[in-house]
Amino acid sequence: MLRFPAVAGKFYPAHPKELTSLVESFTSKKSAAESVHARACLVPHAGYVYSGVVAGAVFSRVFLPKKILLLGVRHYPRGESLAIVSEGSWRTPLGDVDIDSSLARRLREACPALREDVVAHSQEHCLEVQLPFLQELDPGFSFVPIVLGTVRFDQLVDVGEGLARLLSESEEEILVVTSSDMNHYEDDATTRRKDHKAIDRMLELDARGLYQVCRDEEISMCGLGPAVAMLTALQRVGATKAELVRYATSGDAIGERDAVVGYAGMAFF
Repeated sequence: MLRFPAVAGKFYPAHPKELTSLVESFTSKKSAAESVHARACLVPHAGYVYSGVVAGAVFSRVFLPKKILLLGVRHYPRGESLAIVSEGSWRTPLGDVDIDSSLARRLREACPALREDVVAHSQEHCLEVQLPFLQELDPGFSFVPIVLGTVRFDQLVDVGEGLARLLSESEEEILVVTSSDMNHYEDDATTRRKDHKAIDRMLELDARGLYQVCRDEEISMCGLGPAVAMLTALQRVGATKAELVRYATSGDAIGERDAVVGYAGMAFF
């Protein structure tokens, strides 16, 4: 199956040269020796004009291996709530990227709760917008797309434990790229205050704490579910450190401060 882009020309340029130029403006190419080896990272998924600088900072910071797990949120009520695609390719204006079928099969074995479903992915933007960054900085990579449409803590832990089993058993390096924006559509000062409460929990690798603070403080972090699953996996595989690479709000890009969205870029080791 070939998945065609759903948001090219909307969230990012549809013209290859324009897209390449924009990605290059947000990133810096480093040698493998200059990059840090991370187990996972958190990147935003808004239009590039808003959040590209944050995503680019993360992708420039971490070493990008040839096997990537893309973990995001299902924004729309279509398809399975724990959805994986195991075959085919995804197209962007920069070309086609292959799904790693072998890695997907191993992940399904490690996490039986995942369901094969192209519908949940067909119009979802949160993973698609990561691909041009990876195509530019990590040519030749393959990936597995997973989106989660649940905020049930037990289900998120189940997915995280499955991810941990895969990561623990794998001999090759795999990077978990988790996609989330932060608080939505409150004023800039409120969003920054709320977001840093959530970021503090992620810096502590605290899955339960992140879940609880977003509930208690009404932090509208759209990728809360994927972040909880990622943190659960990191706890299980013995991760010990997290780093806030860059933080911004949409107000930094367009100057509007009354109703903004927050963007955190993080790396986990």
